[in-house]
Amino acid sequence: MSTTVTQVQTTTVPSIPRTLKSSHIKVQEHEIPQPQIETPDIPLPPPSKAPTEILKVDQGTPDGHVPRDPRLIRLTGVHPFNVEAPLTPLFNEGFLTTPELFYVRNHGPVPQVRDEDIPNWEISIEGLVENPITLTFKQVLQNYDQITAPITLVCAGNRRKEQNTVRKSKGFSWGPAGLSTALFTGPMMADIIRSAKPKRGAKFVCMEGADKLPNGYYGTSVKLNWVLDYNRGIMLAHKMNGEDLRPDHGRPLRAVVPGQIGGRSVKWLKKLIVTDAPSDNWYHIYDNRVLPTMVTPDQSSQEPHWWRDERYAIYDLNVNSAAAYPQHKEVLDLETAGPTYTAKGYAYAGGGRRITRVEISLDKGKSWRLADITYAEDKYRDFEGSLYGGTVDMSQRETCFCWCFWSFEIPIPELVDSDALLVRAMDEALALQPKEMYWSVLGMMNNPWFRVTITKENGGKELLFEHPTDPTGPGGWMEKAKKAGGDLMNGNWGERVAGESDEVVEPEPVVEIDMRKEGVKRVITLDEFKKNSTAEQPWFVVKGEVYDGTAFLEGHPGGAQSIISAAGTDATEEFMEIHSETAKKMMPDYHIGTLDAAAVKALAQDSTDEANENAEPRETFLTPKSWTKATLTKKTTISWDTRVFTLSLEHPTQSLGLPTGQHLMLKTPDTSKGATGNIIRSYTPISDTTQLGTVDILIKIYFNSPNTPGGKMTTALDKLPLNSVIECKGPTGRFEYLGSGNMVVGGKDRSVKKFIMICGGTGITPVYQVLRAVMNDESDSTQCVLLDGNRLEEDVLLKEELNGFEALSKNGKCEIVHTLTKGSDTWMGRRGRIDEDLIKKYAGTPDEQTMVLVCGPGPMEAASKKILLGLGWDEECLHYF
Repeated sequence: MSTTVTQVQTTTVPSIPRTLKSSHIKVQEHEIPQPQIETPDIPLPPPSKAPTEILKVDQGTPDGHVPRDPRLIRLTGVHPFNVEAPLTPLFNEGFLTTPELFYVRNHGPVPQVRDEDIPNWEISIEGLVENPITLTFKQVLQNYDQITAPITLVCAGNRRKEQNTVRKSKGFSWGPAGLSTALFTGPMMADIIRSAKPKRGAKFVCMEGADKLPNGYYGTSVKLNWVLDYNRGIMLAHKMNGEDLRPDHGRPLRAVVPGQIGGRSVKWLKKLIVTDAPSDNWYHIYDNRVLPTMVTPDQSSQEPHWWRDERYAIYDLNVNSAAAYPQHKEVLDLETAGPTYTAKGYAYAGGGRRITRVEISLDKGKSWRLADITYAEDKYRDFEGSLYGGTVDMSQRETCFCWCFWSFEIPIPELVDSDALLVRAMDEALALQPKEMYWSVLGMMNNPWFRVTITKENGGKELLFEHPTDPTGPGGWMEKAKKAGGDLMNGNWGERVAGESDEVVEPEPVVEIDMRKEGVKRVITLDEFKKNSTAEQPWFVVKGEVYDGTAFLEGHPGGAQSIISAAGTDATEEFMEIHSETAKKMMPDYHIGTLDAAAVKALAQDSTDEANENAEPRETFLTPKSWTKATLTKKTTISWDTRVFTLSLEHPTQSLGLPTGQHLMLKTPDTSKGATGNIIRSYTPISDTTQLGTVDILIKIYFNSPNTPGGKMTTALDKLPLNSVIECKGPTGRFEYLGSGNMVVGGKDRSVKKFIMICGGTGITPVYQVLRAVMNDESDSTQCVLLDGNRLEEDVLLKEELNGFEALSKNGKCEIVHTLTKGSDTWMGRRGRIDEDLIKKYAGTPDEQTMVLVCGPGPMEAASKKILLGLGWDEECLHYF
């Protein structure tokens, strides 16, 4: 089969007398003024249809008021909205991009602006100015000259997925379509700043939007002398391709900074602040930077000076290019192909510099040939008149702020003889795309040669083309090379080259544990499986094999709910990720047969259907049988190795749905070297069970050290950027506190008058949850004694909250004992470990009316259990989270 290669078309308008006229062409539901001009023809926007439907995925989110195009590829889950278009439709639209396919980078909810509020929308010009002013939207339009200019905006993360494939950065995975071009209309920012009269010493213009985020309003800055230079084209825009800005693109007013990264073009603009220093906005400091490649994610978290070094801030775009044709996964049928194939793509540069050459290689870069380049932007330089209410005045402007398109005719035999097509571009400052990637913590400004692999298929009758990555999910030649053990940073795209050692180092063999019962040949249908998938008899599937969890309901460490939640589902992913080799070796005892092929397929479809049903907002967020998506909206540093991760639920009115004393599972991609799957771990939140819309989880990060690998999950979570999607499932756990001393432990009801709580480090979280429930209920008379062991004083977590409970305690209801193994000279509390003397002093004589709750590092749990059993405590009175 062959994929049809469509030539890029440029929309033009026939010649008429030399006056700009305006007619209105009804384009489905949206009227776009269509100008008519004489030659030279200029590119005009392709037909556009403003979406009117709120997509189901956005319903119930803070963006439930924004209609969107379903073709856009979501890169950060449901919310916030960060998307790129599929590369082929974007390229085929031509030089100008419709708002429907224009890429979007949102850090949080889109501000909701009503039509009637727009005329009075205000923007202030303040700071180091003699004449501070506040302008309404209406004044911005009426009091300043309006211009219209074509501008390409590019996200600094464009092509970041390639960096994330090599090594996960702190940014989400943009493909090569994180850019778009439009005709923007509005006043020059220079005119507005000049009307406020900057004072002597003013050097920067700080911008701030209306989008309220976890770390304040989004803001950044550019140099004042750039703003005042008309040749740089920095403007305020209220129209895009002749229509009012849409919500995702900054309605009603945004900054547009040509030639610089998209992050400088602040949307929903509210403030221009003239200053003598760069912006101190959180997002200016901790976003849009390229740190030195040797700075690791751990270093960047622990050493904040890297972020505050303005040398690493990104302003101008770098030179970059990509191929749109051949498409990713395009197949060329050699029997029906013509004599040549036309490769095509885009290129751009930064700072107003022109792309002067695009070069193509078919022999690994040994030789290069020049591609043809089309500069559609130049057609506007010869046009005199207005477009969409703004003057097009580019005749004197030599700067280039738009992408250009390249094409190259390749004889088919040369494609057959090649294994890859390489593309690189150069700008007029002789900046050339590098061969190798410059990896950095945020994964920004990725611009190595763009490589499309060519593989012979179907006995050599077809050619398969593959791009480096696939923005829609797994795929691309980089992932294949990485899975094969290739070094993607060796400058040879993971391939071994001549001169390297032929010695092959075999990886450690993976020991596959057979979890099936020997001799069992029973085949189980979907109907039989579902009939036996109940809370009383929970059958579940792992790797196509059916197991009966009934015998393990009472003894499962995660509690009966863990088994019940898996009933009737394919539990392969979480089982294989969470359970130890020991647990897997036990599975033959519970194996009852093999699920037939039709049932495996149907079960997978059931899972998809359930996930779709769960897209509607629920009263509670967690579901026991399917994963639900939360968004990482805040990270709070508690100490050098401890963070509070705040996740936003699907809807602000949702409760988490987690009983007191239970846990939820988190799932996130495994970012460790060579890994391709997910990591799943259980955690206990510290937020109140009644909290709506968000959940707070306290997590200790176990960093890599020279001799010891770090924690896979905690290091992966620490690397995640804000707005990442984390999947959740639950509840799990064998313990649930019901109040007034009543609880369920391992499926059995229990009632006590006292809790002894022993914990260390982040093991505080489940016992804190129980302690808070007791202390927040005045009618609950259960006594609580908490023994909290740590190494240093800064390791004591939730100290203020714990001491606050003790201070408010009446009649000895709560007692908190902290002990440190390495307390400082100023530490006035107890020293040493939680040992037999301490437990004996506070736990006292074993009592059936007392329950001991323990959570902490493995050695602490093991030691405390040995001590408690030695003191005569019955295991029925001990619970280990």
